[in-house]
Amino acid sequence: MPDNRLIIKITHDNLPQIKDRYPFLYLERGRIEIDDSSVKWIDSQNFVVRLPIATIGTILLGPGTSVTHEAIKVMSAANTTVCWVGEDSLLFYAIGQSPTSDSRFMRQQMSLASSPDTRTQVARRMFAERFPDDDISTASIHDLMGKEGLRVRALYEEKAREYGVGWKGRRYVPGQFELSDITNKILTAANTALYALVLSVVFSIGFSPYIGFVHTGSPLPFVYDIADLYKADLCIDFAFSMTARFAGDYDRKALLDEFRKRVSEHMLLERMPDDIKRIIGGQ
Repeated sequence: MPDNRLIIKITHDNLPQIKDRYPFLYLERGRIEIDDSSVKWIDSQNFVVRLPIATIGTILLGPGTSVTHEAIKVMSAANTTVCWVGEDSLLFYAIGQSPTSDSRFMRQQMSLASSPDTRTQVARRMFAERFPDDDISTASIHDLMGKEGLRVRALYEEKAREYGVGWKGRRYVPGQFELSDITNKILTAANTALYALVLSVVFSIGFSPYIGFVHTGSPLPFVYDIADLYKADLCIDFAFSMTARFAGDYDRKALLDEFRKRVSEHMLLERMPDDIKRIIGGQ
């Protein structure tokens, strides 16, 4: 039987840039399939939604989801990243990697990370934006991580006072999300969503998530390096403000909606490719 599907072949020339894409779409309890003209989402009530895949940066698949082989092929061609995540906290489980057509950025990244001197230079550029008034030109990576730890702890305390939220410190035990207080739950959810978005951008522009400059020995060190550039506003301020808004009642849907809104307001997908290239290239 001839293949008469109407799907148009996607090329790099007709793909939207990362900055022009919708940041992410979270789906649960349904399936993604292909029909004669598009990728479609069918939820548990058999409600069908056409997905404009070429304009979506990342698909986050939550519990109870399935996806066909053909749909993965189309999403890969459209450079749409697919992540498998958990409910509520958006715990990150796995990613479907889209192959990049150019390895020049990855080669540059590997070259810089393999030398202690250039690795430290890149790390200093990452921290320069967080400590604009400090002279870190001679600071070691160990010194920078110590300064960052103090800065983050002070920021937690500052935001707790600003929003009138009780705070006993950052605590998260893998697999025990429900035992966390509401602020720690929101921090975990926001951090994990941010990691998924950073991962999709890193892959999309041709860098490796596995070659870090500050973080090492973790599953996705470069993702954690880049995510730290945005956590203060996107995650920490967000967590304390939403805790005050929820008043003890954790609302997953409202959390996702507000996080998407904050990502758009901060123009994250527009900024991140340029930020990464500038930090790596030193420009």
